[in-house]
Amino acid sequence: MEQELISKKELLDLTGISYGQLYRWKRKQLIPEEWFIRKSTFTGQETFFPKKMILARVHNIVNMKDDLSLDELAGKLSDNSLFSTIILTTENVLERNIVSEIVLNKFGENPGVGQEYNFDQLLHLFTVDRLLSKGELSLEEAGLLIETLRRKTPKFEGKVYDLFFIRKMGVSSFILALSPAELLFDEGVRLVAKVSLGDLIEQLKGKLT
Repeated sequence: MEQELISKKELLDLTGISYGQLYRWKRKQLIPEEWFIRKSTFTGQETFFPKKMILARVHNIVNMKDDLSLDELAGKLSDNSLFSTIILTTENVLERNIVSEIVLNKFGENPGVGQEYNFDQLLHLFTVDRLLSKGELSLEEAGLLIETLRRKTPKFEGKVYDLFFIRKMGVSSFILALSPAELLFDEGVRLVAKVSLGDLIEQLKGKLT
């Protein structure tokens, strides 16, 4: 399954930003150089971007640029340590609509009034909530996923990774792999969902700023 891309023209049309803004943000390192992907098309060379990640990043930039200089914004977007210190209570999580009350009560750690969650815990819950809301996994599978994320994601600290959700003969499994990753599966294995954790991190940052 290839990463979904969006062309530069589609990005500008969809977000309403200008060519000048896009490349000014690139120069200021608000958008990583590696997100600018050059590909050959029938009209020549065109620039594409990882669709979900660039849309989330543009959303975050637009929402924060009026309150911060571009240099300050670049530091905030690139420095995950700023988010590693964030602690939200159960009430904060629900007020900001980060995850649903059902997911928080079912999979939160000792959910209750005053319970606190750090960025990693929020990301795990956010991931489960997104897949549940799409109807792509059951509550039982969600429990397996949350345990997988809690046990395995510390090994990927500081790295971008993808989540692969597969089923074979009714048995569900989850695979975490460094991004970009292209996995090949045996016959009979169905890829239910591939999730870019980098994309979800961008979305979660947007809800926390």
